[in-house]
Amino acid sequence: MTIKQIRAFLAVAQSLSFAVACERLHLSQSALSLTIKALEDGLGGRLFSRNTRNVALTPEGESLLPLARRLIADWDNAEDEMRQRFSLQRGRVTLAAMPSFAGNLLPPILKTFRARYPNVNVTVNDVINEQVLEMVRDRQVELGVAFEPMQNTSLTFTPLYRDRFVAVVPQDSPLANRSNIDWQTLLQEPFITLQRPSTVRVMLEEHLQARGMKLPVEFESHQLATVGRMVASGLGVSAVPALCAGQMRELGAHCLTLHEPVVERAIGVLTDPGNELSAAAQALFDILRSEY
Repeated sequence: MTIKQIRAFLAVAQSLSFAVACERLHLSQSALSLTIKALEDGLGGRLFSRNTRNVALTPEGESLLPLARRLIADWDNAEDEMRQRFSLQRGRVTLAAMPSFAGNLLPPILKTFRARYPNVNVTVNDVINEQVLEMVRDRQVELGVAFEPMQNTSLTFTPLYRDRFVAVVPQDSPLANRSNIDWQTLLQEPFITLQRPSTVRVMLEEHLQARGMKLPVEFESHQLATVGRMVASGLGVSAVPALCAGQMRELGAHCLTLHEPVVERAIGVLTDPGNELSAAAQALFDILRSEY
């Protein structure tokens, strides 16, 4: 059975008139008769008993009628839903982002997205950088926001901007009176950082090792928020991506420009080149790129 055949059957069954059905479907009488005949031939028997005056449903036609109504309703609903998804009147997009981005820069971007597409739902997975790559690679999410991968990857990386690391010190520390600080001075203090295999931790260690320096780690944590609290409490100092500076200040710590060496890394959007984005994901991707 085809949709065209089912619609033709319903038009005749509901009006019990080929003439009325022809007008409703904008078909000629011969075209409608051929469509009904093809349907009957495919099913193996007559659906209508007809003579020169009357058209009536056969018992098999009566049985098909409620089924045909449900099929057409489901078909029309499916068409309507897909049109709404393509026109972004409804839909869902899943995103993975490292917590520093998800908690600081993502909310205003989502506000812009919601203003344009109020009926599209967004699911945000705020996970560590390494998990962002895994979730995009495993197709658990359509988009990921993370640091540029340090190793070759099958994923496509679209850079948004470069983020520079800043120093984080207690507000009552003598260091807080400076406008900037170099790594050599910062590392004279007890250092607080994220635990391995955090990309932030690995990145800092690699940059400093290349210049003959080493992180004097005394405290470590899985969460940047905990690192910020430790610094604010006077337990030591740290270095975090600049996008976390606002969060560090809210936690009670103070941020300084950090140099010698400057440690920076591109932040961007990760996608799977073998997985075409949905209309909703493409719209969010376009907004992310337009903001930077």
